[in-house]
Amino acid sequence: MNESPIALVTGGSRGIGLAIVSALATAGWRVHFCSRREQSVEDALSTLPASQVSGRAVDVRQQSEVDAFVEHVVAAEGRLDCLVNNAGIGRFAPVDEIRGDEWRELLEINLHGAFYFLRAAAPTMRRQGSGWIFNIASLAGRHAFAGGAAYNASKFGLVALSEAAMLDLRQDGVRVSAILPGSVETDFGGAGRKSPGHWRLEPEDVARTVLDLLRYPDRALPSRVELRPTRTAPSD
Repeated sequence: MNESPIALVTGGSRGIGLAIVSALATAGWRVHFCSRREQSVEDALSTLPASQVSGRAVDVRQQSEVDAFVEHVVAAEGRLDCLVNNAGIGRFAPVDEIRGDEWRELLEINLHGAFYFLRAAAPTMRRQGSGWIFNIASLAGRHAFAGGAAYNASKFGLVALSEAAMLDLRQDGVRVSAILPGSVETDFGGAGRKSPGHWRLEPEDVARTVLDLLRYPDRALPSRVELRPTRTAPSD
């Protein structure tokens, strides 16, 4: 069995997820990641160290695919030390304009998928008596905004899921933390451009937060971390 600690990262082919995969691999972790599309997995793998990272196409909306992926990782590695629930999408429209299928897809990816992975990974971590689960939420999980009904609902739900799971698992040595970034410089939501003045966080800032939390002593559990840009958006 591999002697490196083992991590699983969802939505790991770009943006925050890719930064987390890269940071963990650089720190000596063996990392398995997933993305919904095979091409995205292959594109990400071409930029990552093959000896430390493997990837697979997984639709996080499908519990059977999630269960199979987690079972594959545990069978291959013998353990699972870290789960990062990062997969997510954005759909933004007034509450009376967003379509029902858009609402369902967003909740299924952002919230249901995180639950499926958490549920699949927790038994292995409980048996080990150790493990970290990070749910990448958002400051939108505490602060609603116009046009964010679906996205806010998914992230408020993810924060609540994190807090309840933390209480369920902490006695068995499994730590659960919600990380709530503010605006991050990625192509999330179709932005695909640098912000004026480049004031946003970088994906690597979120990845560093994960690494910093992993270094906490066993006695300490930072269960929720809010991460903001130092400055606010420049005014027009």
